[in-house]
Amino acid sequence: MDTVIASPKQHPVRGRRLDLPVVGMSCASCVGRVERALAALPGASDVAVNLATGRVSLTLNDDPASVVAAIRRVGYEVPETVTELSVGGLSCASCVGRVERALLALDGVSTANVNLATGRATLRHAEGAVDVADLVKAVETAGYEATPVGEVKGGVPADRHEREASELRRDAVISAALSAPIVVLDMGGHLVPGFGEAVQAHLGTAAGLFQAVLATLVLAWPGRRFFRQGFPALVKGHPDMNALVALGAGAAYSYSLVSTLAPQVLPPGTAHLYFEAAVLIVTLILLGRLLEARAKGRTGAAIARLVGLAPATARVMREGRESDIPLASLRLGDIVRIRPGERIAADGVVVAGESFVDESMVTGEPLPVRKREGDRTVGGTLNTNGGFDLRVDTIGARTVLAQIVGMVQAAQGAKLPIQALIDRVTGWFVPAVIAASLMTFVGWLAFGPSPAMGFALVNAIAVLIIACPCAMGLATPTSIMVGTGRAAELGVLFRNGAALQALRDAKVVAFDKTGTLTDGRPTLTDFLTAAGFEPDAVLRLAASVEARSEHPIARSIVEAAGERGVSLLPVDRFEAVPGHGVEGSVGGQTIIVGARRHLDRYGIAMAGLAEAASRLEGEGKSPLYVAIDGRFAALVAVSDPIKAGAAEAVSALKAQGLVVAMVTGDARGAASGVAARLGIAEIVAEVLPGGKVEAVRDLRARFGPVAFVGDGINDAPALAEAEIGLAIGTGTDIAVESADVVLMSGALSGIVSAIGLSRAVMRNITQNLFWAFAYNVALIPVAAGLLHAFGGPSLSPVLAAGAMALSSVFVLANALRLRNAGRRVGGLG
Repeated sequence: MDTVIASPKQHPVRGRRLDLPVVGMSCASCVGRVERALAALPGASDVAVNLATGRVSLTLNDDPASVVAAIRRVGYEVPETVTELSVGGLSCASCVGRVERALLALDGVSTANVNLATGRATLRHAEGAVDVADLVKAVETAGYEATPVGEVKGGVPADRHEREASELRRDAVISAALSAPIVVLDMGGHLVPGFGEAVQAHLGTAAGLFQAVLATLVLAWPGRRFFRQGFPALVKGHPDMNALVALGAGAAYSYSLVSTLAPQVLPPGTAHLYFEAAVLIVTLILLGRLLEARAKGRTGAAIARLVGLAPATARVMREGRESDIPLASLRLGDIVRIRPGERIAADGVVVAGESFVDESMVTGEPLPVRKREGDRTVGGTLNTNGGFDLRVDTIGARTVLAQIVGMVQAAQGAKLPIQALIDRVTGWFVPAVIAASLMTFVGWLAFGPSPAMGFALVNAIAVLIIACPCAMGLATPTSIMVGTGRAAELGVLFRNGAALQALRDAKVVAFDKTGTLTDGRPTLTDFLTAAGFEPDAVLRLAASVEARSEHPIARSIVEAAGERGVSLLPVDRFEAVPGHGVEGSVGGQTIIVGARRHLDRYGIAMAGLAEAASRLEGEGKSPLYVAIDGRFAALVAVSDPIKAGAAEAVSALKAQGLVVAMVTGDARGAASGVAARLGIAEIVAEVLPGGKVEAVRDLRARFGPVAFVGDGINDAPALAEAEIGLAIGTGTDIAVESADVVLMSGALSGIVSAIGLSRAVMRNITQNLFWAFAYNVALIPVAAGLLHAFGGPSLSPVLAAGAMALSSVFVLANALRLRNAGRRVGGLG
């Protein structure tokens, strides 16, 4: 399936977008290695690797199997998954073979088994490398019917983090149980008087052998993951965190094993045992990873909650009967019955009944919304006390809930510009740590007190363990995950992660007027005709032409005609002129309706109503002009009420030090009236869609980066031109597609929340990066023995392992604080 991946600020790239999980990544150097391997593939672009989610995404023009192979070449795995299809039309063994061959022909499918008796096809493939839609299409092309069995629960299987945490919990418990006797035997001699002598008297050399056996079990069983992933990476010249742990624990274990089995090969007085360091390093790091896995699961909780909103079944009316069916079996046009207290099963239109619906998980707005016949519903929202029937008009990936989940996942998987610096640093960080460890070893061996071997080994291992760059790799993606998830709960959708950083840097917030600062439902307030024209006749002609337009002002004229009982006439020709108005032919007469500049294009002069037009503008109304057969016929004024909360939002933005501007195609007088009531000083009025782009550029030149807020088709160019575009979710699809941030509810408080969340996330990322880097800068010299060289304490490998694990947990815990960010943001969110 081909898609076009495009951004308004980039040229579109032709290809297929892949999103795959990767197993084995544990630090920022892992991320860099996978990214480099994928970026080197022919036809690959837009490569993004996310350590927090354990996923990679890229656009590819080649076989998806090449992505899996490239990931495996650098030492990581793409887990295989099983997909089941229900296949209809199977009647014999040859049908089975035909379907199997069709499925195996798809790139990425490794095995395909079709069961004639059950009508099920079971496929095994690398997760994310095969699109379910492609599988269905392949079966249909072969001449059969296919439907997926079950629902896809978002981009990450719901139980993956739980499985990972379960495995880590098991290994940590085993490691701790096996390590405990070693710690008792080793540390007891230091803490309990006479304990060491008693052990030596009763066990002798057997004590060392006992520790060796237990340590071997720890490293070979729960600790095997570090060696299985770390040493291959080291051999390939791309060491990662696992390599550091494997080197540290392996060095302590190997030296202790030699001290136990062949002490004579070591210099006299240097045959010491460090088994406790080796096993505690493994145990503490497993414990740290367990805490990480549990925290990572919580970072994706927002998506899990969104996905979980959709009910498992729907109550459908078919053939006059009411029955419950799986949500996946819903078809377009189905009539679904919604009872009080139920989740709405699908996107659709109410066809009978009425109720109030809680849409807060989609829009962030707490008050239930009244739904009557003809109103739209969103799947996953909560019906309150009434009941109604709806007709399904959207299913699958096109539903609002699915698109919200997709937007959040895309934002969470993206990289911020600040990540580029982290990637460059971590690219050389691990090799530098290994070099520092070697220098520490050589330095203590050459200049340390006798027996120098013990000091050299302990400090070199401590350097390896303390510097694992997990915290660096987690600093950015975890904050993005939690922040964008929290934003989605508040009805603010970041279409890409980079929007978080861009919005934080905005200095100007520029608003469109109609439909953004105002309700977008203008009403006709004044209708003044020129001499020689009859009001109802002019209104009939103007409304007939405006009935062809989608503009809110056009609707107000049509509604006014209906209220006055004026019937409409057939339109022979219609043309909308963006930024000017409309024109058409009715019964052989040429009708023009629009702004003053529209009449100026044809040299049509106003007759006697110029003073009235100025007065109406001063009252904050928008004047329009009607011309019939080249003659000025009427002055029309419409008023669009200011949106609730607009003044508070503008005030809150100004309080945050932002410049607030209005950019509109409306007349200057009407725009000034609205701006005055809202407290907006910067006004750009009477501009065409292209003029809005120039206005954005001018504001940028005067004040700095611009965030533009709009909702209409004519706002799309400005949304794309601005550093950050925010679209009102209730606006047109073109505006939403051109924006970086979507405000689902249309409430302007969402802008304040979006900016506040952006600043909170970037502040959180800065905190994480500071502590991640400061931790390494401060503790690597301590681990190398700098303080001990001047008579201070040394940092043992065990303490280094504990500190390293805690650094990652700290970063995750700090990111999780963003789950409550909306309660503090801007005062309006």
